[in-house]
Amino acid sequence: RGSGMAWDLRRSQPYEVYNELDFQIPLGKNGDCYDRYLCRMEEMYESTKIIKQCLAMMPKGPVLSENHKVTPPRREDMKQSMEALIHHFKLYTEGFHVPAGETYAAIEAPKGEFGVYLVSDGSNKPYRCKIRAPGFTHLAAMDYLNKGHMLADVSAILGSLDIVFGEVDR
Repeated sequence: RGSGMAWDLRRSQPYEVYNELDFQIPLGKNGDCYDRYLCRMEEMYESTKIIKQCLAMMPKGPVLSENHKVTPPRREDMKQSMEALIHHFKLYTEGFHVPAGETYAAIEAPKGEFGVYLVSDGSNKPYRCKIRAPGFTHLAAMDYLNKGHMLADVSAILGSLDIVFGEVDR
């Protein structure tokens, strides 16, 4: 977005309640470090607007799922009931079985698109899991972004992309 491209999954492929929220997508014009910085600052402002709208829309009621196959028992129940303790133990050691199949889900993370591709063979463990972190594509763009700049500019360009090297280590 710091380069003027208005791609945001919350707008292009709305999920959850994003189609009901009022927010702007900050855009830069020049695609330089300062534009990326200004976009990040404006995104924080827009995030607070989104949080305030979500708090106003949030219904009253319980916050845990009623499905006891995936919801752990309350701590108080585990101290008083052997069945609750066993359920907690089995939930965290065995997990739950997911039907066989595959899916890809992506969200708009603070640094860009964050996606997870999962393949299930019907067991309680994923057969395959591929994580698409935004920093990987940002790092791939470093060659293009650094063209025409001095070596001293590389640290500023890298800092403006806010790459976490733990997420790009493949």
